[in-house]
Amino acid sequence: MQALGPMNIGVFSIFPDFVEAFLGVGVIGRACQQGILSVQVHDLRAASSDPHRSVDDAPFGGGAGMVMLAEPIFSSVEQANAPRPLFSLGPAGQRWNQQLASELALTDGFSLLCGRYEGVDQRVRDHLVDDEISVGDFVLAGGEVAAMVVIESVGRLLPGVLGNSSSVAEESFVDNLLEYPHYTRPGEFRGWGVPEVLLSGNHGRIQRWRQAQSLARTASLRPDLIAARGGLSEAETELLDEFGLL
Repeated sequence: MQALGPMNIGVFSIFPDFVEAFLGVGVIGRACQQGILSVQVHDLRAASSDPHRSVDDAPFGGGAGMVMLAEPIFSSVEQANAPRPLFSLGPAGQRWNQQLASELALTDGFSLLCGRYEGVDQRVRDHLVDDEISVGDFVLAGGEVAAMVVIESVGRLLPGVLGNSSSVAEESFVDNLLEYPHYTRPGEFRGWGVPEVLLSGNHGRIQRWRQAQSLARTASLRPDLIAARGGLSEAETELLDEFGLL
């Protein structure tokens, strides 16, 4: 269970300024300012024993690119005494999703290792990190952007970070569904109106419409999420039929 104090997150990177700039804006910036979230960014170059602050070298056996050295990574993590678990960010990790974000949001904290170049020395993966996270099947220049994804998706779930707590309960991927469509003023824009049900004042009917829209959007755009739920239930099929969405 999460402690009463702030959630603590450690980030290990060769570009600390990149990450720290992100921590100063938006909901994560407010969470840090309010003491809900505490993120410590550690410069891996500062732990290098090389006079040139080197953090990479050519791979044994040859090949393109450079590999991040084990020594500065081990030294930086050990000196920082950062919160565990420590996750490396890379393609071999478990796929990041809302469920994992929700699970980490209930903990006291964790740390993230941002790789660069062709990756990190395998001994870091074997003997230092606790697990690996992948934010998707694509290639980034480094782990900093992935770290921001993890921090924001976890941080916004912490109590007090979002102004309206119901936003978290109703957003996409809750119950493996995409969120329903939203409308705001004006009621008509360039001849396109707002669904009448949203103007009816019948909150029960509005809630049923939103649920039906979530189901229909998910079935159309992300059928894999519907399959992961075991398909549509009889009640959900009836709900879609009620609003003419079958």
